[in-house]
Formats: sequence, C-alpha cells, structure tokens
Amino acid sequence: MRLINDYTPPTHNDLNRLKDDLGYTGNQMADLAGVASNSQWRKYTGGETPRAMSPHILFYMAAQLALSNDDLQRVIKKMQDIGAATK
Repeated sequence: MRLINDYTPPTHNDLNRLKDDLGYTGNQMADLAGVASNSQWRKYTGGETPRAMSPHILFYMAAQLALSNDDLQRVIKKMQDIGAATK
C-alpha cells in the first residue's frame, strides 16, 4: 500500500515559511524533521541548490503537526509492536 503516489516536495521558501509560521529555530525544525542538526535542516532551506525533502521526512513533520499526542503514541506503540526500540 503506497500512501503517496505523486509527490512534489515543498520549496525551500515553503519550508522557511513553515519555520517562520511556527516561530521555530533551526534546531527545533531539525528536531521536527528528525534530522541531526540545524546544519542538516539548512540543507533543505539554503545554499545554491537546496536539497529536495523526501516524502517520508515531510510526512514525519506533518504527522507531528497534525496528529494528537494520543495518535502519535499509538503510532509509536505500533513501531514497537513491529520490533523497534524507542524511548
């Protein structure tokens, strides 16, 4: 089952606008995206040729912004049921 069949990533302007709308720092955006650091986040939003954001990273971000804490905990529980170790 493929959830997303046709995907065009957000532009670096879209991602910068989201950051501004949320009032987040680069480090907070890195946490939201599940990337290592602000410098990793900036690869999506700056430079001569910003990196395209993959659908799984955008999905991860969108899920955190759209789902309730209970919904997120159910997803984490399902990850653990599948075999992941999480803290």
